[in-house]
Parts: sequence; structure tokens; C-alpha cells
Amino acid sequence: MYADIAGHPLPFATPEILDVEDHEGVTVTYERELPGDSMRGDSAHEAYERRLLPRHNDALLGVLRGLASVPGTDAMRRMTVQGDDRPLWRDHDCFRSALAALVARAAARHGAVLAAQLPDFEAGVERTRKALHALPDAPVTAIHGDLVPPNIHVDAAGRPVAVLDFGFFTTAGDPAFEAAVTAAIWDMYGPHAEEHTAELTRLFAHELGYAPATLTTYQAAYALTTYDLFGLDDRDGHFRWCTEQLCRNAVFSA
Repeated sequence: MYADIAGHPLPFATPEILDVEDHEGVTVTYERELPGDSMRGDSAHEAYERRLLPRHNDALLGVLRGLASVPGTDAMRRMTVQGDDRPLWRDHDCFRSALAALVARAAARHGAVLAAQLPDFEAGVERTRKALHALPDAPVTAIHGDLVPPNIHVDAAGRPVAVLDFGFFTTAGDPAFEAAVTAAIWDMYGPHAEEHTAELTRLFAHELGYAPATLTTYQAAYALTTYDLFGLDDRDGHFRWCTEQLCRNAVFSA
């Protein structure tokens, strides 16, 4: 998968495995060093100002456009996403149906804990799956799936020069999913997180031509498929974030 992305002409670097060794039963990879510095710290540890900076918006748009230019490959389709035990695309021929099936599997894992936090949980899951199945056909491209600010490196001028840490939700799929998730996870824990998500969602819809309803559907799907990866109650920040996302999501909570 790394080779498929690294072999595509992009305006920023991505990981590439140069060598693999077995060290006392442990597989060790040697990868090329990536340039630049993190765009900014994680919102769990750094206070984000209310105003979204133009250089950050431009960097995010550049990364989204770049990854959307990389065709999805069989290696990407064979990837599993964190928390699941099977390749996302197994037994599916389109991303929307693969994602809808993942939503059902994730809800079955620990859905009772979400249901305790969210009224009408089962109906919300079904509304989200129905909305996914109703999405139009879309290109299938490389999906990073975790474009939080520390995973984007920039140069001194703020231009993106590297994207790293693939694997959390890496797959092949609709590039609108990448845009939807990126808008939601740019600022997850800051005092202006809700406003930032809404503003970036509008920006990406306008600049990249994605339907706002599609982005909202994918944001619900992301929350429903990652809610239990770090904890199972509101003491865990990610679980709490997912419940808050679903409470205000117009597809899940319609």
C-alpha cells in the first residue's frame, strides 16, 4: 500500500519502506525520513484559536486534493481498519456498501454503551446505513483516514511537505469521506471544536465540490465505527467526542 501511494506523483512525501528485517522474531522496517514539522500539536494538548488560519486551510485542501488524485488499489482494499477483523472491502464492490456493513459490525460490538448515551440509537444506525447506501457513485482513491494536524508536516512557509501515520482508517474509497473526517478531527477537543468542524465542512464542500449531505453522512459513519477504539464510557475522550458528534449529526439524529 505504501508503495502504491509513494509511487504516485504528489506534492508532498509519504512513507516508503526501504528494507525489512527479522530481529529475533520481530519484523523491523526501515523507512525513509519524512521532511518538515507537524502542522500543529494535537487539540487535546494545544489550545486552538477560534479563527481558522488561511495557511492551515490551504494546507488541508492541498493534502486532500493530492490524496484524491491517487487511485485506489487492491492493496488498499485489502486493508482492515482499526477495531475490525476483516478487510473493509471483502464481499463488497463499492465503498458505500462496505462502509455501511462496517457500521453494522461496529454497532454490534459495543452498541449498548452508545445506546445508553444516545436516544433512538438503533434507528440512528439504520438512518446512517440507509444514507450510505443512497450515496451516488464516486471515484475510488487512497484514503488516509486520520489527517489530524500532527500527521501533516509543513515547511517554514506552511506548505504541506509530508503526510505520515497511515493505518488507522486507511483504505480505498470516496475522497469525500477523507474530507468529511478531516473536517471533524482537525479540532476534536478544543473550545471551538464544533465551530471548526462546521466551518471546515462548509469549506471542503465549496472548494472540493462535495455535497454537504454526503459529508454529514460520512461523519456519522466515522463516529459509529471508531467510538469504542480507546474506551467504552465518557471518561475516554474519543468515546465522548463520538457521542457528541452523533448527537448533533443531522443524519444520525434526524
